[in-house]
Amino acid sequence: MRKILHLDLDAFYCAVEEQRDPALRGKAFAVGGQPDQRGVVASCSYPARAFGVRSAMPMSQAVRLCPGLIICPAHFDAYHAHSSQVMERLQDLTPYVEQISIDEAFLDVTLLREDGAAIARRLQTRINQELALPCSLGVASNKLVAKIANNIGKDRAVKGAPPNAITRVPPGQEAAFLDPLPVRELWGVGPKTAETLLKLGVTTIGDLARYPTSALIRRFGKHGEEMAQHARGIDERAVETESETKSVSKETTFTQDVRDGETLRRTLRTLADEVGLRLRRDGLSGTTIKIKLRWSDFTTLTRQVTLNQPTQHDNVIFEAAYDLFTRAWPKGRAVRLIGVGVSGFAGGEYQPGLFDPPPREADTRLENALDELRNRFGDRIVRRGSDLLEE
Repeated sequence: MRKILHLDLDAFYCAVEEQRDPALRGKAFAVGGQPDQRGVVASCSYPARAFGVRSAMPMSQAVRLCPGLIICPAHFDAYHAHSSQVMERLQDLTPYVEQISIDEAFLDVTLLREDGAAIARRLQTRINQELALPCSLGVASNKLVAKIANNIGKDRAVKGAPPNAITRVPPGQEAAFLDPLPVRELWGVGPKTAETLLKLGVTTIGDLARYPTSALIRRFGKHGEEMAQHARGIDERAVETESETKSVSKETTFTQDVRDGETLRRTLRTLADEVGLRLRRDGLSGTTIKIKLRWSDFTTLTRQVTLNQPTQHDNVIFEAAYDLFTRAWPKGRAVRLIGVGVSGFAGGEYQPGLFDPPPREADTRLENALDELRNRFGDRIVRRGSDLLEE
């Protein structure tokens, strides 16, 4: 029987900010952008949550809910540094660590002799004492149940303070634990799927477990079979120690809607340069170029094109992205967000086909020189002249 832990750092950004400024402890504050600049709540303290403030909420709404809300700018270098320290301690415990995000990870501790809950308590104590960071853990026989257990444990903890919870589901009790929970707690059940299930009389995970699997497959296909397995607490996925990059993308949200085509073109150019730099640093090249546009009414569209050969070069990415943009953007329409991405990775350098012209030699030499400068002095050391002319 496997022993899987799911670790989640409680209000991680806020916990780091409280170390940077102890005066914030016990206060209602949020990390994110300013409300007059379309800022979004990246994280919020537990006193702020008591007012209804939540992550991903527009900061303007957060301030309305909590008029005395303190707003802190994000310090991502500090967050990454603290996250690295946490992950080092997880690796000290077991080599089987799957980092999901900056503040979340799965651990497979099956080979350790201790009970899973005891291992979780030992790990939590170390992170609390050595790093002064609160964290919650779920303990179960698989990833699915460990994650849900952690969510439920955090929800049931005393409000107004970090939960620092540990919730264990004993082996053999997976289905019983899941049975009374709302079906939305299950992975892969979003609002639309939940609405469809409600029409079938399915409101809890137990209802879903008792629903005929064949009927779920007829209605939802392969996803129906997966839901039936998960509803019974069955999840055979391993803790993956390495995560393969699926895509590289950059996007920006404007402080005010932009209607000017030249401004949007320059923004695409900058985003394409940043994506190209990341691809070259990671030794990746991709065949699919994608753009993302969000209008002022929050409607979002994506467009993509597949190239004949993989690329990691700024100009190739930009030209493909700009072509997609000109065909998707009604001239003069206000744009709230714009993004560029590359996927379909082949790995390694661009290798032109027999009839595909390689990138211009001058472009490649320029990219190499700029990359060297950015690696030595930072990504913002070099900027395009067209950007400077607008300042």
